[in-house]
Amino acid sequence: MPAGVMPAGDAMVPWPQFTERQIRAARGAKQAVDAARPYAWLVESECGPQGQVADVATVFLTNRECPFCCLMCDLWRHTTDTRVPPGAIPQQIDFALAHLPATRHIKLYNSGSFFDQQAIPPADYAAIATRVRSFDTVIVENHPRLCGPRCLQFQDLIGGQLEVALGLETVHEQVLTRLNKQMTLEDFERAVRFLRDQAIAVRAFILLRPPFLDEQSGIEWAVRSLQFAFDVGVQCCVVIPTRAGNGILDQLARAGWFAPPGLPAMEQVLEAGLALQRGRVFMDLWDWEQFSACAACGPLRRDRLQEMNLSQRVVPQVACARCART
Repeated sequence: MPAGVMPAGDAMVPWPQFTERQIRAARGAKQAVDAARPYAWLVESECGPQGQVADVATVFLTNRECPFCCLMCDLWRHTTDTRVPPGAIPQQIDFALAHLPATRHIKLYNSGSFFDQQAIPPADYAAIATRVRSFDTVIVENHPRLCGPRCLQFQDLIGGQLEVALGLETVHEQVLTRLNKQMTLEDFERAVRFLRDQAIAVRAFILLRPPFLDEQSGIEWAVRSLQFAFDVGVQCCVVIPTRAGNGILDQLARAGWFAPPGLPAMEQVLEAGLALQRGRVFMDLWDWEQFSACAACGPLRRDRLQEMNLSQRVVPQVACARCART
């Protein structure tokens, strides 16, 4: 079958492609946010690079919306329309740390790119570094095309290990183009090699079943994406089940171009990723309930996925008489 088309009866129907204007027009309203406060903060457990499980403080910073209008993204819900004033981001970090227990690792996630100077003012880097210098690891997220001198500047300031999380999404190039990621696989590889050459750790975000792929293809391309990420030097991969609810994905779902994956797909991809034994692989379990079709075994299967996340090994499957799953 030609790339970028799906069968519809006797005809071959090309995959739709949307402009930024169309993606934005399909959105609902943003949530009210306060530039002086992060919009969320929490502590989560994660398996570290040496196999140890440690608590990680995660701060979801409030800042300007990402300029890359990706088809699948819903992070714009908690962003501002304009750049936050200088000093706001350090103030947000102070607020979060005052409400969180002490940890050795911290994630500063900002619904976009940390090194987008319209999101996180570079003038605040020194003040931010002062607040995170006691952490062993500082993890931020960033678009591959925005990896450059500002990454090195911030790394020098924090003292500890900087880790940059990059959205690879998928190595299916026709799907990647339609996600409006504004990035090629070459861009991703270039960013990884730049960061690794500077002793900056790298993790990748990978989508499980993005639009235009059925369940089995979604599984296969997620595993291919894991392999590519490790091939180019990524040390840790986070697989994210693609979720509806951002407007344009709901339109695609109604048209038959998108459906979220199920828990079995999440299990298969995590099992395959761990079997590679090339780096840490995590399955994102946020809102896991929407991917579960069985109330009897769903919570047990979620617990199994979390155990595999923390242990980085495949554990026995859950048997369920109700859904005949063994």
